[in-house]
Amino acid sequence: MGVFDRFERKLEGAVSGVFARAFKGDVQPVEIAARLQRELDAEAKVVSRDRRLVPNNFTVRLSQHDHERLTPYGKTLSREIVPELKQHASSQGYIFNGPITISYELDTSLPTGQFTVTSEAVAGVDPGPTPPSTTQISRSRLVLEVNGMRHPLTPPGFIIGRGTSADLRINDPGISRQHAEIKVSGTGDDQQVTIVDLGSTNGIIVNGQRVTQAPLHDGSRIEIGSTRMLVHSPSTEH
Repeated sequence: MGVFDRFERKLEGAVSGVFARAFKGDVQPVEIAARLQRELDAEAKVVSRDRRLVPNNFTVRLSQHDHERLTPYGKTLSREIVPELKQHASSQGYIFNGPITISYELDTSLPTGQFTVTSEAVAGVDPGPTPPSTTQISRSRLVLEVNGMRHPLTPPGFIIGRGTSADLRINDPGISRQHAEIKVSGTGDDQQVTIVDLGSTNGIIVNGQRVTQAPLHDGSRIEIGSTRMLVHSPSTEH
C-alpha cells in the first residue's frame, strides 16, 4: 500500500467516510495532498549542503462546486495533510520556515474537478517578550511589517535575527543569528531610520540593492534571507 493509499484511508476514517461520499467525481482530498507534496519537491531551495527550504504556506483554489463541498471539512483535511507533509519533508531533508498553513479559496474560473495550488515560504516571527500594543503601533510614525505583523520603529530601534539574543526573531534559515540592526533616532519629521548589516552571511537588500547600511523611509522594501519586509506608515494598508 502506497503512502497516499494509506493517507486516503486515514482521511476517510477521520470523518467516517464522508469524503468518499461527498467528493465522488469531484476534487479528491488525496489529490490535494499529492499536489502539495509535489509542490514541496518543485519549490525546494538549497540553503546549505544538506538542507533545502520548502514552502509552508499553501493556498488551494477550487471551483464553486468543489469549494462548497470541501470547505466544511477543511480543518479536518489540513490536520491529516500536515503530518504527511512533515514526514515527507523529513525524509527529503526539507526544512520549513514556520508552521504549515493550508487555506482553501474560491476561483469561479475553475471547472468542477480542477484546482490550483500556490505556495510561499513564510517565516515564523517572534516579536519578543513584549509584543507591541495597538496603541504603540498607531502612535508610531513608521512601522516595519513582517509577514503581516507590524513593529513600531521607535528609538533606539532593534536587532533582527534568528538567534535568541535578537529583539525581533525570524525563523528563516537564510537569516543570521544577529543579522541586522534597525537604528532609530529623533521624533516626528526629524526621525531618522537606518538599517545596518551586522556581518550577516547572506546580506541585506533594500529596494532591490544589496547594502551594508541604508536609510529607510515610508515605502522602503527590505529582503533578508527569504523574508520580505516593508516600512510604512501604520495608517497605510498593504
